Amino acid sequence: MKIGLPAEIKDGERRVALLPDAVGRLTQAGHDIVVEAGAGARCGFGDALYVAEGARIVATAAAAFDADLVVKVKEIQHGEWQHLRSSGMLFCYLQLVTGREMADELLKKRVTGLAFETVEDSAGGLPLLKPMSFIAGELAVPIAAHLLMTPQGGRGVMLRDARIVVLGAGSAGCAATRIAAQLAADVTLLSRAGKRLEQARAQLPAAINVQPAGAQALAAALQDADVLIGAINVPGSPTPKLVTRVALGTMGPGAVFIDVCIDGGGVAETSRPTRHSAPTYVDEGVIHYCVSNMPAAVPQSASKALSAAISPYVESLAANGLTRALRADPGLAAGLQMHGGQVTSAGIAAALGKPHCDLDALLYSC
Repeated sequence: MKIGLPAEIKDGERRVALLPDAVGRLTQAGHDIVVEAGAGARCGFGDALYVAEGARIVATAAAAFDADLVVKVKEIQHGEWQHLRSSGMLFCYLQLVTGREMADELLKKRVTGLAFETVEDSAGGLPLLKPMSFIAGELAVPIAAHLLMTPQGGRGVMLRDARIVVLGAGSAGCAATRIAAQLAADVTLLSRAGKRLEQARAQLPAAINVQPAGAQALAAALQDADVLIGAINVPGSPTPKLVTRVALGTMGPGAVFIDVCIDGGGVAETSRPTRHSAPTYVDEGVIHYCVSNMPAAVPQSASKALSAAISPYVESLAANGLTRALRADPGLAAGLQMHGGQVTSAGIAAALGKPHCDLDALLYSC
């Protein structure tokens, strides 16, 4: 199989989807890997390392996208979708719930879209989202500490004196909570009642206030809070707007809001995507940081974690082809969001207002 690895062009994006060692395993298995020049250079993996593993370096994005399977990090950007091969495969963080225009273009080209963010493991977890969620959660706390400083417009509070509210007890939320607690902040973790909330109670330090995320509890927690970290994820569906404009405003001027879940549309009524080159804005007096590719700030660590997570799936797709790979692995099949000009994910179909094609019927008619 011919596999393309293009360079990322999203603002501030320095990650690469596959490291040279992962490419080496694919070339040793007989696959043709084309890497756009400089794809890994910004996270410390130059072209020579890929050549040493048997890859071919190509000069343009068009050449890297001209492949049976394109593997990249972030969702398709303007200037990229037209390079995709009609009826080719794309494996990345698709983020179709907030990318209606790109979804339409991909459907027109009958691209097969496999989304990192909805691939599941045998326990129903999200193994390709989890490593980036951990990194984003860990980054959220030092970013908040920086933004709380007076020169950044913050209220001038150190984390050890801060009240921090974390909304969501998944990978990102728990990672942020642990880091904040280690820095002696006063932390409240809110999540919907259920297994995940009980796991958080059992695993996190006893000093952390863990509560069900009802509307009243959220409103009370936000009153005069210094930091809110939004870390809600609903796989394959838009993030629910749990934080109203009014509730956010009660945090007061100079407070900080880090919206880790902005890829899904954000958890607050005031959320809108920002980028690394212009990461913040102020609304209701609160500093908003809503960068949709936070882990790109630590591209070497993030690329290592991402490549290790996705490599087995890429190897399966390359060795078996799409249909056999999906039939053999229901977790990988959960990542299929579009195929043959049809939307195969019920959540994505609802978000885009498109008809839903039953995945099982599609797979077993092939």
